Amino acid sequence: MQMREEFESESKEILTNVALPPLPLPGVVVSTPQIGDKRKLLELSIKNVLYLRKEKESMNDRSKDLNEVRIMETIKKDLRLTELPKHIECFDNSNFQGDNPVAAMVCFRNAKPSKKDYRHYHIKTVIGPNDFDSMYEVVTRRYRRLVDEGASLPQLVIVDGGKGQLSMAVKALKDLNLWGQIPVIGIAKRLEEIYVPNDPLPLYIDKKSESLRLFQRMRDEVHRFGITFHRNRRDAATLKTELTDVKGLGPATAEKLLSKFKSVKKIRELSEAELVAEIGKAKARVLLAYFEQQEQAAD
Repeated sequence: MQMREEFESESKEILTNVALPPLPLPGVVVSTPQIGDKRKLLELSIKNVLYLRKEKESMNDRSKDLNEVRIMETIKKDLRLTELPKHIECFDNSNFQGDNPVAAMVCFRNAKPSKKDYRHYHIKTVIGPNDFDSMYEVVTRRYRRLVDEGASLPQLVIVDGGKGQLSMAVKALKDLNLWGQIPVIGIAKRLEEIYVPNDPLPLYIDKKSESLRLFQRMRDEVHRFGITFHRNRRDAATLKTELTDVKGLGPATAEKLLSKFKSVKKIRELSEAELVAEIGKAKARVLLAYFEQQEQAAD
């Protein structure tokens, strides 16, 4: 009905490839031809629709490609880069009161997330909440590995933080003899300031710039990715501690149960037969006695 009104059609016949409910069109015949010229006309119409849809999808893809190139050109101009930043990596550290320090890196290719290239890092060489040394460690580990593997380097590195984090990233690149090969910037959280090496003052980028929007998106993405990893690691450590406190159970058994059932709650819900099948009769009795003791204490 909408199409007839839009095209001002007064046709007395409607051809369709699917059955339609009765239409409020007196004197108009609706048919679904199976053979003959009318069927050929219907098939041609369907081909035209599919062709039009394919053309529209292709135009959308070309539009997206042009949009991504424009964003990368803007970043190149804003940061005065020598080449188009098709490959950008962003780093962030995460810890909770110094516990379970971790770091994360997200990778964008052609201004889009490349999730297969995201990486998590357990901080190995730093004790306590030290964002600067943690940044040095993860940047060093990331690009030492890329060099060892002969992989391509990014055209831009972003660190979440101000001058301190940026200076440690620069130091890591210098120690790897990569300084001058990879541009690096820092993005400070509070005022969305962009810091570049060897300049005490932040770089001004228009708040509406596509460059800044992409940097913010990457910063938010690496923060989310790192926080999720940190939370999972912290929760796993808490659960593991609870089970390893059970006398007669042991860390290997606790690890086995948590690896399979993911939480103490789900382990509590197992029957005695199910526990025996997983860890044997003796350990199952020890664990069941522990759960029963906890329930009695709660009552």
